[in-house]
Amino acid sequence: MGLLDNGLKGNVVTGLAIGIGASILAPVVIPLAAAIVKPLLKATIKGGILLYEKGQEAVAEAGEVIEDLAAEAKAELAQAPTETGSVVSDTARPEA
Repeated sequence: MGLLDNGLKGNVVTGLAIGIGASILAPVVIPLAAAIVKPLLKATIKGGILLYEKGQEAVAEAGEVIEDLAAEAKAELAQAPTETGSVVSDTARPEA
């Protein structure tokens, strides 16, 4: 039993020492860590916002291009409906 008591004492003393050391160092370490992490986190958030805005612009431009292409295609179809029909009929009859 004496061996068991010594083992428990060592663990308790070690645990208490770590706890006391952490409580003494915490007021110093936490503000230092916050001072280092805060600018990094802020820069990361700014970068994310900029990427989001650039993505929105790219999607809007792509949408405009697609709308323009669709409008051009509709205009071409409206201008020459007979030309489209003649092209289809020529290609529909394969010669033997």
